[in-house]
This record gives sequence, C-alpha cells and structure tokens, in this order.
Amino acid sequence: MKPRFVLSLLLLALTAPAAGEVIHQERSLYRDITVEQNGQRRCLIFNVHRGDRNQTCIDLDEPERLVFSYTRMSFAGLLLAPEPESILVAGLGGGSIPMTFSDLFPDAQIDVIEIDPAVVSVAKDFFLFEETANMRVYVNDARVFIKRAGLEGRKYDYIVLDAFTGDYIPEHLLTREFLEEVKQILNPDGVLVANTFSTSRLYDHESVTYQRVWNEFYNFRLPTSGNRIIITRIGALPPRGDLTGAARRLADQVEKYGIPLLEYPARMSTRVDWDMSRRMLTDQYSPGNLLRD
Repeated sequence: MKPRFVLSLLLLALTAPAAGEVIHQERSLYRDITVEQNGQRRCLIFNVHRGDRNQTCIDLDEPERLVFSYTRMSFAGLLLAPEPESILVAGLGGGSIPMTFSDLFPDAQIDVIEIDPAVVSVAKDFFLFEETANMRVYVNDARVFIKRAGLEGRKYDYIVLDAFTGDYIPEHLLTREFLEEVKQILNPDGVLVANTFSTSRLYDHESVTYQRVWNEFYNFRLPTSGNRIIITRIGALPPRGDLTGAARRLADQVEKYGIPLLEYPARMSTRVDWDMSRRMLTDQYSPGNLLRD
C-alpha cells in the first residue's frame, strides 16, 4: 500500500466524527425510534433515509441551549407576540420547544400534541421533558385536536406547527382546510409559526396554500438551515422596524437559549419567491411526500 494512501486513511480516521452510542431503540406504531449519545450530546432519531437524521438533540452540559437552528428560529414569532398566555405546539420530538416556552413563560398555558405515545415516553426518559401544571401533552392527531379545539371555541396566542420529520410530512397538515382550522383557534393578535422545508418541489405549492389562507406571511430562512419558518397572523404583518424594536427588547430574555433574536428581522421577508401558478394543496389534492422527493 502506498505511503500517501496510508497517510490519507489515517487523516480521515482522525478527522471523522466519532459514532454515537445507541442508548435506546424501539419500534413504535408509527416509526423506528433511536436515542444516540455522542459525548454530552444526546439525539432523538427517527427512521430517516436522507439528510439530517436528528429530530432533537440536547447538550447535557447546557440543556437549556437549543442545538438546532430551526428550533431557535421557531421563537421568531415572539417578535409578533412577545407575551403569549396560551401556546399550542404540534409535534413534541424531544420537547425542546415546549420546555423553552415553559421556562420563558411559566404562567402560560401550554398544550402539546403528539400522535406517538412512544415519543412522549422517550422525551420524558431521555430528554428531560416534564409535564407541569401548565404544560400538558395530548396524545392525538394534530388535525383532530385542532378541529375539536375550534368546535369548543378555544383560542391560542402562539401556535407552532412542528409535526414534520426529515423523511415524512403528514399531508393532512398541509392543506387549505387544515390551515383554515388553525386560523379558527388563533387569537386575533396571535401568531402562527410553521416549521417546514426551504427546498423541494413542495415549496411552491405550500407557499401558494399559505398565501391563499393567510394573505401574507414572513418567509424566514437562514443559510445554516435546510428549514424555513413561516410566520403569520390574522391581521396585517408589522413593518420591519417594529420587528427590530421587538428584537432589541427581547434579546436578553432569550440569550441563554442561544437564540440570536437580533439577527432575525433582517432574514424575515414577505417577498414572493415562489411560482404563483402552482396548485394549492387541499384535502383532495395533497401529494406532499411525492413533491418532497
């Protein structure tokens, strides 16, 4: 074997990231679930076949700091609704988003929807998630929960849609009809924050659908993330100057979570960068996973 080839192999071995230790595995009704630990970083992994596999990660040395860009980006909605008293999070994962809300707003009522009871157990056993008197997890389909909440007249100040994984999109949570149901449970001065994808053929269809239901939204993307965050509300969106002022007021409050709120207003745009001729997603037409491919 040539010396240069041997040296290349040694350098590759030294620079390659160490494989994490699998500390839990199970097959739930919906997916394969793995918990992997690498040093002090612990990650929840669903059965994903491409790209980023990690659903949630925490640093056990600094559990309050949010590891992923998209998780931190989910708090950009505070620029529109800085003091939410009622919060709904669809999709638990490891629980980072609802736990951060609970720490920020201990008096707020927080409802979390998670379809998979195994995910709830894993979040509690491995990711420090705990329900509190003001934060409760409902094991249910988000569409069913939100439809029922609308019929009961419940309203929320801050709604986070984070029920997607890197490998699968619940197509019934993408449609015009679903977004109209979400709109019914949002307070007039509340905010909707949806975590989704920044690239794929789905982008145009999804953007058209949100635009038809909400008229206008902030498209929030960072170069460090493959996700985009859609941020909107029932009334007119505030001007950029208002967002900047809100970021200055809130920056210290969210600093310990690693949320660079001062950087966010410049990245939030209402510019239409999608094909307006694309078909809107409806309950009769929602091939989300085919478009994702």
